[in-house]
Amino acid sequence: MELKPPTPRLELLCHLAVKIAAPQMLGPVLTGERRIIPITGGRFEGQRLRGDILPGGADWQIVTADGTAMLEARYTLRTDDGALIYVRNVGFRHGPPEVLAAIARGEQVDPAKYYFRATPTLETGDKKYAWLNRIIAVCSAVRLKEEVLLDFYEIK
Repeated sequence: MELKPPTPRLELLCHLAVKIAAPQMLGPVLTGERRIIPITGGRFEGQRLRGDILPGGADWQIVTADGTAMLEARYTLRTDDGALIYVRNVGFRHGPPEVLAAIARGEQVDPAKYYFRATPTLETGDKKYAWLNRIIAVCSAVRLKEEVLLDFYEIK
């Protein structure tokens, strides 16, 4: 009998609408331009979990010479029933220079014109949501002027 690994499939975990403040521009560092984008709140909704995105997190970015943003966002979710979930979301946003410039100006840009993907890791001590500690997820996102829209998918 020949065994083959199962083909992964994606199942929508939740939609997130993350409210953000203006970037803090730290300037050039060894690896590129350092930016910190504060997270001020938001909401998430899914079949198995929903609630608020708490203020206080941020996205710590390095933007390389070619305009690629290397992203590392860390923030906390609070479910409607009170559980806290820590999120660490690491990924990339890149595209043609004119598209990235339009995003930087706060313009609404068709998300098909640029790449914005990440791999969120979720952690919680709440027994009801302990299954989140043991999944692998991927994310597709859209950058708006004062908000980032994300879809988290569990890899099954």
